[in-house]
Parts: sequence; C-alpha cells; structure tokens
Amino acid sequence: MIKILFFAHLQDEAGTAAMKIDKSGLTVGELKLWVQENYGLQGLNSVMTAVNESFANDSDLIKDGDTVAFIPPVSGG
Repeated sequence: MIKILFFAHLQDEAGTAAMKIDKSGLTVGELKLWVQENYGLQGLNSVMTAVNESFANDSDLIKDGDTVAFIPPVSGG
C-alpha cells in the first residue's frame, strides 16, 4: 500500500486529503496518470511531487509503504 497526500485545491478536487491504495511498483508519472483517470484530477503535470518528503521526478519508482504528496504551486506574500 502507498499513501497519497493532496494539498491545497487538489484536496477539494479529490474529495479527500489522503488515501491509501495498492499501486506500488508504478513510477510517479504512472501514478499521476492513474489518479487523473480515476479521480478526475487535472493538471497534475504542473504539481510538485514528493515521495517520503523528498522531491521526486516522474521516473522515480514508488515502493510499498511510500508516502506520495502532490503539492500544487502556491503564491503568497
């Protein structure tokens, strides 16, 4: 199982702040596609992704027990 965390507007779009799914073995890019197709989230290509609190690339492999966070760009002052 992996845990997915959604931040900012992604929480509203997903309808939850976090979920656990059995999708280990995918790359970050493949997980983004799966989330887009199954939860209707758009624009995941423009978000930062962290795996276990370290920024990750789309080619990084997700292992069982990992926590993946999708962090959209934010602005503020």
